[in-house]
Amino acid sequence: MTHLIATFFYVGHMRPAPGTWGSLAALPTGLVIYMLLGPWGLLLGAVLSYPLGVWATAIETKGKDNHDPSEIVIDEVCGQWIALLPVAFGAAHTGAAITDLWPGWVAAFVLFRFFDITKLGPVGWADRMEGPTGVMLDDVIAGIFAALGVMGLAWLAHAGFVANVNPA
Repeated sequence: MTHLIATFFYVGHMRPAPGTWGSLAALPTGLVIYMLLGPWGLLLGAVLSYPLGVWATAIETKGKDNHDPSEIVIDEVCGQWIALLPVAFGAAHTGAAITDLWPGWVAAFVLFRFFDITKLGPVGWADRMEGPTGVMLDDVIAGIFAALGVMGLAWLAHAGFVANVNPA
């Protein structure tokens, strides 16, 4: 069971770049969660995936030298779902179809992968932590940074659109 959770249904065994595959797998599963339970369901999924990921990672890495093996991708799933939250809540708030906000999905994916790969600032600090908390926490922080980036890009896009529609 822990291997199934840690690898997100074995997606973590896909090569190359299992972290990217994990992030990609989070997109359709996030969509399904949103369709069934709305934005609060996606938030619940992100929140629950954290302790499940810490637990599964702790068991999967116990007694091993590598505390963050590449096949563990539940951390990417958790972080990617966090990055998608502004899109989900934005769609629910406006009544737009979640699929109509595809630029937000692309931005959430690209920004999350950017922060997860570059390990800037607090992402790198969390990544250097030993143990399963560090494995999960760097992706949570990357997801938060990506979510903030998605909100900033949405603001820019909508401010630019409004300015072009109503030139003053």
